[in-house]
Amino acid sequence: MEYKKHLFQTHGDDRGMLVAIEQLNDIPFEIKRIYYIYNTQNGLSRGIHAHKTLEQLLICVNGSCKLLLDNGYEKETVLLDQPHEGVYLPKGIWREMYDFSPDAVLLVLASELYDEADYIRNYDAFLAFAKEEKTHEGSV
Repeated sequence: MEYKKHLFQTHGDDRGMLVAIEQLNDIPFEIKRIYYIYNTQNGLSRGIHAHKTLEQLLICVNGSCKLLLDNGYEKETVLLDQPHEGVYLPKGIWREMYDFSPDAVLLVLASELYDEADYIRNYDAFLAFAKEEKTHEGSV
């Protein structure tokens, strides 16, 4: 699967910890949008979509959550539970975020501004997109 886990450098002393994330250094894109998810109700999932072009980096800066990642051919579950660890998601990855701890705060760094046209919200449409992308990869 194409996602990549990132461990960010931590700096700390008796005052606490600090993690710095730099665009085009720690992550492979310029950050154009930042948002976070918190106070997620027990038993509910977030995400449940893919993107045609958007890249993202997800970091659970507090608490924990799970990611179900799907590239149209294989699925993998990833636990995010460390504030110095993130998951990079390239375009074309279906994602579902779930099993949020009560104190979870999921920070998302995105390569583009919000654009509803970039979302693939129907799973069958996503599978068709993934198949088309795979076909284009093979012909390059």
